[in-house]
Amino acid sequence: MIPIALDELGSEQPLRLAPRAGRALNSSGVVEARPDLADAGLWWVQAAGMVGVARIADVEIWVRPKVPIERLFFLLGYAKNPLGWRDETLDVEVRDDLVPALAQALGRQSERALQQGLLQGYRVCEEAAPVLRGRLRETDQLRRRFGMPLPIEVRYDEFTVDISENQLLRAAAERMLRVPRVDVAARRRLRHVLSRLADASGLVRGQPLPTWQPSRLNARYHSALRLAELVLRGTSVDHTPGTVAVNGFLLAMPRLFEDFVTVALTEELRQYGGRADKPMVFLDDDRLVRMIPDLVWWRNGTPTAVIDAKYKAEKPAGFPDADLYQVLAYCTALNLPRGHLVYARGNEQPARYVVRHCGIEIVCHALDLDRPPPVLLEQVRHVAREIADVRVGLVLPPLRR
Repeated sequence: MIPIALDELGSEQPLRLAPRAGRALNSSGVVEARPDLADAGLWWVQAAGMVGVARIADVEIWVRPKVPIERLFFLLGYAKNPLGWRDETLDVEVRDDLVPALAQALGRQSERALQQGLLQGYRVCEEAAPVLRGRLRETDQLRRRFGMPLPIEVRYDEFTVDISENQLLRAAAERMLRVPRVDVAARRRLRHVLSRLADASGLVRGQPLPTWQPSRLNARYHSALRLAELVLRGTSVDHTPGTVAVNGFLLAMPRLFEDFVTVALTEELRQYGGRADKPMVFLDDDRLVRMIPDLVWWRNGTPTAVIDAKYKAEKPAGFPDADLYQVLAYCTALNLPRGHLVYARGNEQPARYVVRHCGIEIVCHALDLDRPPPVLLEQVRHVAREIADVRVGLVLPPLRR
């Protein structure tokens, strides 16, 4: 196994690889890899927006996030159920790396959920039984038994621990134990959780995750279940013929930042009335060119503002201002005089641009993810005030034409 450590926003790192391994890295989507033109055995590898750890071919890749681990957990609280588990996920011991911290958090939250015993619930069961239990499935009885009295096709509700909540916790613990670089203490905790959940069924690979609904009855499970879903989605990779197998745990930072910005701004904009959502809009009159902005704020059924979140400024060759073009298209389609871009500070700086001949203004905001959560949320409030055109106490970024 060949190890390599990368920084999320760091420069390329040289690595000697066989051609097959280099091509596997390049096509994985986890990192960017290119061969050196002067040295056939040398490849230059760089992170591609993912953080975590993964094994690809014979290479173990460790991508360290730029954001501190405790801050990353705060952002994760906005990825799912924004009002349900933010404070809980912050209650973890500090670790230097993402995967050990997440494994430790999953173990602690699962143990906390199981302190009062395993949650039980009703599950619908259908089986052939020697005696009548519950209700007779008449159609199945006639089709399968051809008039024979036994066995009997029945359907009944069973009160059991083999329910979705316990299945998710078990699957997440099993999956995390297969992730590289999980420390010994976290592994011990996760194995203890697995022993408690032995009577819950394992999940079938390729099948959708079991669904569950937050309620008063399963309240003590909520935080652990949110982490479990995060683990299962972060370690699940759909493999189709011809694709590269990726094993590990990975988080897409652009998606995580987008979730944080849209959810946090939606909450802050509520005080100004209206609603915020993520609709589909059309650029042309024939409704052929579809676009989906990250967030549109509506008042009285009319779009008032459009917001796009970008973790990192996109500057592909030939299009140095692709993000600005995208927001300009949103403003044109929604007939808005102003659009907003929200970046992570360090990847882009605050600025304002006024488009020639049409007067559309594009305001670029920057959130400093290195700041403590209260300060970061205050920055979000400032962005919401400007979106709502409440400019008291605000200093706008310099105008660029």
